[in-house]
Amino acid sequence: MTLAPITKPVRRFGGKRVLLVMLAIVIVAAIPAVVMPILGRHRAHVLKDMGVIPPFTLTDETGQPFTEAGLRGHPTIVSFIFTRCDTICPVTTMKMGRIQEKTFGDAVKLMSISVDPTYDTPPRLAEYAKRYHADPTRWHFITGPADAIHTLVEGPFMTSMLREADRPGGIPNIAHGGYFMLVDGNLHLRGMYSSSDVHELDKLILDARYLARTGT
Repeated sequence: MTLAPITKPVRRFGGKRVLLVMLAIVIVAAIPAVVMPILGRHRAHVLKDMGVIPPFTLTDETGQPFTEAGLRGHPTIVSFIFTRCDTICPVTTMKMGRIQEKTFGDAVKLMSISVDPTYDTPPRLAEYAKRYHADPTRWHFITGPADAIHTLVEGPFMTSMLREADRPGGIPNIAHGGYFMLVDGNLHLRGMYSSSDVHELDKLILDARYLARTGT
């Protein structure tokens, strides 16, 4: 007698069980995509503390006193310019203008300090600000006594403002940094960003928004 081969019964899974298994696989696969960017953002916003901006009394483009109190309660992005500059300053000021647009509504303010304060009077700075469409409620242009400007710029802001031999036509040649600085609402300097690096400028905006959002 020939015996029929013994076959194992085929195990069938219900449609509902298959659907649950597939859903679990999708969730497990998605976890790294969700968690890693969050962790990355957290790491990116651990900002340095590079010192404190001390008390100062200078003058803005309207001729009104401007002190360190104008930096409190919100992040401020700082640049260094002078109105007779025809090299780096027009470029950095246009970039500040784009930062102004990109941070609209983010409680981020801007400040440009003249490194040629003797020439850059408030009316000249006001004209310069108008040329670059600066919002006077958010973006201030600062001048004042040369020694006070020098102390602030080369001290806590760690930026050179060395005047070299004038260029033809009497245009001053002032060597100064092309960096943007980020100050938090407690007057702590939290970062220095190259104005010529688009990736650093993107990071500057992200860091400024982070400070505005967290109040740190």
